[in-house]
Amino acid sequence: MKTAIPAALSGLCLLAACQSTGGLGTSDTRTPPGIDRRASAEDGLLVGHRLMEAGEYELALRAYMRAAGQRGINIDTLSAIGSANLRLGRLGQAEKVLRQALREDPTFVPALNNLGVVLMEQGKPDEARLIFQQAFALDSGQTDSIRENLRLAIAQSEASVYDGSQEEPTFSLVRRGQGEFVLLSQL
Repeated sequence: MKTAIPAALSGLCLLAACQSTGGLGTSDTRTPPGIDRRASAEDGLLVGHRLMEAGEYELALRAYMRAAGQRGINIDTLSAIGSANLRLGRLGQAEKVLRQALREDPTFVPALNNLGVVLMEQGKPDEARLIFQQAFALDSGQTDSIRENLRLAIAQSEASVYDGSQEEPTFSLVRRGQGEFVLLSQL
């Protein structure tokens, strides 16, 4: 009989632990504090741009994909997705998406510039030079980074001999307004 009482008490304690304590369970329809269910979600492109600036390229890509789901596939979302893929080193994917963006709008300067950088990274300076020339012409030479990218592409496409002492330029993205990216080269 003495062993039955502790066993019964421990059984009651276990049952009490399983009981709801008033928290948010699956059947609870209350809203957690601090969440406004009527508020609209932040724009995926804007979130993606912020993440790109913070160096969180994988998260930025996810935000851009969400934006494409909300807004639809358009030049802004395609260019942003291509830029994120470029920063992630996924050059084949970046090229494919940026070319798709340019099929939608062949005059979209940021997508042209980003495609030029992809081509340079792939070792195709001649094709990159043509793309940078288009971007430069459409931009009317107003953006220094496009001018510099074109200069580097010309220099690399005209270089007949590569000596290992030259430092190879690297390119980086810079956002130039909402949904627009410009690539800068850094030596």
